[in-house]
Amino acid sequence: MSTLRGLVGPLGFGGAAIGNLYAPVTDRAAAETVDAAWASGVRYFDTAPHYGLGLGERRLGDALRDRPRAAYTLSTKVGRLLEPLDTPDGDDLANGFAVPATHRRRWDFTADGVRRSLEDSLTRLGLDRIDLVYLHDPDDHADQALTEAYPALERLRAEGVVGAIGIGMNQTSVPARFVRETDLDAVLLAGRYSLLDQRGLDELLPEAHRRGVAVVIGGVFNSGLLADPRPGATYDYAPAPPELLDRALRLRAACARHGVPLRAAALHFPFGHPAVAGVLVGARSAEEAHDAAALLGTPVPEALWEELRAEGLLPRHVPTPSTSPWEKPPCE
Repeated sequence: MSTLRGLVGPLGFGGAAIGNLYAPVTDRAAAETVDAAWASGVRYFDTAPHYGLGLGERRLGDALRDRPRAAYTLSTKVGRLLEPLDTPDGDDLANGFAVPATHRRRWDFTADGVRRSLEDSLTRLGLDRIDLVYLHDPDDHADQALTEAYPALERLRAEGVVGAIGIGMNQTSVPARFVRETDLDAVLLAGRYSLLDQRGLDELLPEAHRRGVAVVIGGVFNSGLLADPRPGATYDYAPAPPELLDRALRLRAACARHGVPLRAAALHFPFGHPAVAGVLVGARSAEEAHDAAALLGTPVPEALWEELRAEGLLPRHVPTPSTSPWEKPPCE
């Protein structure tokens, strides 16, 4: 895991937002966002065909193409093939992306589907290789992903076509199964290891640590509530229940007493577990990209974690970080 840990952490760039997640982002703003992440020290970039029906991959490839290829790590995902529509109509907002509905997504975790997906991704990215490939959301296709898609990726890894294999999901049971039954390199776990939700600690994180599988944590703000707790804030892409809003407000108040932004504590928290190699943060502007790096560099005192435990806002058994995980790599 040590090699992969260095390749994916501690701060990664999540590419959904520049694929027009929820709202349009201009080509220029997308490029400036990636440039800002790079200038802030980010060297791990993640995307997927799902993000904007390929727009996220195209924009990320455009922004990275003139960078030294050995200087960064790139991941994308397999499991959804994009098929052009004969008569494009409307937009893709039903799937969360403000782009024209030019294609449809088709689930495909077959070996042929994996190879076709990677070929299409390389074409959209315009790059020569993908360092890390995640099986993307195989919630209803776990058996096929395990018996067909994973072996295909294992062969591609042996051939050197891809560098590493992972699984990316917003639940813990299927990734834990893959950690136990395969030779995965990484897990991308979204929303299930945060200040508000520590389900990843029940089985997945301990098993990943035992087996040397690196874990990247996404969704540290739980889709918005931990970024800005207020009435109407979202938790897991839906309006936050009152009890969770109250908990987030109490977390923010405790952080304020220690002079720490809640967002900084949310970014730091996952690094308390030794399996966690990095966090993945989406950004749609240069300001947001710079902000994420600044927050991860903000010191979080041990006294804050102690208060959260004392106030019942964190379980006593949950590990918390003792040092800052963020050191920018040298400028290139």
